Amino acid sequence: VQLQASGGGLVQEGGSLRLSCAASGGTVRSFTLGWFRQVPGKEREFVAAITWNGDSTSYADSVKGRFTIARDNAKSTVYLQMNSLKPEDTAAYVCATSRHSSATTLRANYQYWGKGTLVTVSS
Repeated sequence: VQLQASGGGLVQEGGSLRLSCAASGGTVRSFTLGWFRQVPGKEREFVAAITWNGDSTSYADSVKGRFTIARDNAKSTVYLQMNSLKPEDTAAYVCATSRHSSATTLRANYQYWGKGTLVTVSS
């Protein structure tokens, strides 16, 4: 399975962006899908996850109420709607798949990782 994230860019504080991550080379229909982010010099951190049927989601405390994760299994795509962006949201955002049955927040539970898309929030 190959994952490719897109939708990143430069946005002012308070603005919005919608990230997409499309899977190819296999189906992700039965997988939990997650978003992580990373800044240079820091560990990759969990952002959001959604179970295979979308009935359960989880979010990092830092993004709750601002970010929304969703998926379209017919398109093998997961989305991350990011609103009220802050400068501290600046990072490379990466999507990943997990065979875990829950919307797991643990990085070790994810097996396939895509290439990231850069989000820069200016103050």
